[in-house]
Amino acid sequence: MGAGARGRADRRSRVRRRRARRPCGHPVVERRGAVIGRTILRVVGPLAPCVVIVVAAWWLALEAFGISPLVGKRPPQVWDYLTASEAHREAVFGALGITVRDAAIGFASGMVAAMAVAVMFVLFRTVEQTFMPVAMLLRSVPLVVMTPLITLIFGRDLVGVAVIGGIVVFFPALVNIVFGLRSASPQATDLVMAYGGTRMTVLRKVAVPTAMPAVFASARISVPASIIGALIAEWLATGEGIGAEILRAIGGFRYDEVWADIVVVTAVSILAYAVVGVVESLVLARFSDRA
Repeated sequence: MGAGARGRADRRSRVRRRRARRPCGHPVVERRGAVIGRTILRVVGPLAPCVVIVVAAWWLALEAFGISPLVGKRPPQVWDYLTASEAHREAVFGALGITVRDAAIGFASGMVAAMAVAVMFVLFRTVEQTFMPVAMLLRSVPLVVMTPLITLIFGRDLVGVAVIGGIVVFFPALVNIVFGLRSASPQATDLVMAYGGTRMTVLRKVAVPTAMPAVFASARISVPASIIGALIAEWLATGEGIGAEILRAIGGFRYDEVWADIVVVTAVSILAYAVVGVVESLVLARFSDRA
């Protein structure tokens, strides 16, 4: 065996020994898990003191204004209501599941519609000049006024819920996404066009990646808004979910249930906001790595 062959054999032997000493587990998977963990801590961490402040302000405000415990329930009373009885939890969380479903439908329909219309506005300026004033005019009409008409047209089932929740999400998201798509770099746009790209190519390669922060900003705004839209739909249209349960509990003087409903739907809204923030951080980090 020549010197070159012996050298190659020695190198292969050293590589095998180094691989044998490596710890178990895929380093890429471990690194990705660490990144996700840090992202969750960075997004959720600031929310914890905010929650403590809100709970303290709730308690102090009731005490400061002398609200009777029969009407204004303190945090320990709400906790006791949720933990003392399985029937209470089933009633609250059963209604919460319906509200979360309604909010998810409204959020998805509103965001999809906003992104589709925003793309149309960016590709065809005449369409934007024609329909953007109409959209802003409709935005100025209170949703409570429009809900009976929407119910008459689309019914009280999930289609009506999707329309009511989608309207709440659609208009703020549309403005943000159009702005994001229009903020693409002119130099990058000219470069794609110089290489024979079409407007769709510019949209796909330049405008959409540039608009991702605006899309996620719209999503963060729209998540709490979609829950509000679901509550409005339940109050005025479907008669199901947390919105309807709050009205029935108020009519029955069940104030423990009213406060428990408000607390759990607020907690879900905060949690959904945090989830969108985590997804935003991970997706934008992935886009920046590819850039």
